[in-house]
Amino acid sequence: MEKTRIEKKNYKQKIVFNTDEIKRILPHRDPFLFLDQILELDPGKSVVAIKNVTGKEEFFKGHFPGQPIMPGVLVLEAMAQAGGFLLLHMVEDPTKKLMYLSTIERAKFRKQVVPGDQLRFELNLLKVRLGSSKIAGKAYVNGEVVAEMTFLATLADRKVDQ
Repeated sequence: MEKTRIEKKNYKQKIVFNTDEIKRILPHRDPFLFLDQILELDPGKSVVAIKNVTGKEEFFKGHFPGQPIMPGVLVLEAMAQAGGFLLLHMVEDPTKKLMYLSTIERAKFRKQVVPGDQLRFELNLLKVRLGSSKIAGKAYVNGEVVAEMTFLATLADRKVDQ
């Protein structure tokens, strides 16, 4: 398996990861991969990611047909995937680990997300303790907060090479 382009460093990386590079780290695949780019990564501290919301998304077929709205839980899932990308860059080989969402402590939905929107996720690692990590994040569209959450996640060994 190819190594990821990023090495552990103590400064923010302004490296864009595209979908193919994200797939090397995260096990998610279409239709459940909800990240298009990682814009910034400060390993062990923060991540900024992008999701371009198109009218061709599978979930729009059944979620308010005629007036499509991205399901809020999928906005949270995309945010959790960005958090997973952040956490997986704290380990030696991120391709050998998985991140499991264990608790959503707080979630708020502020505005609807519709086709044509670009979601920008900004997440910060709050603490790591006893194998669990606490992450806080916000999702923005055009600079306005559309959702936010604080969650706990756990890293585990990846059992199957994906």
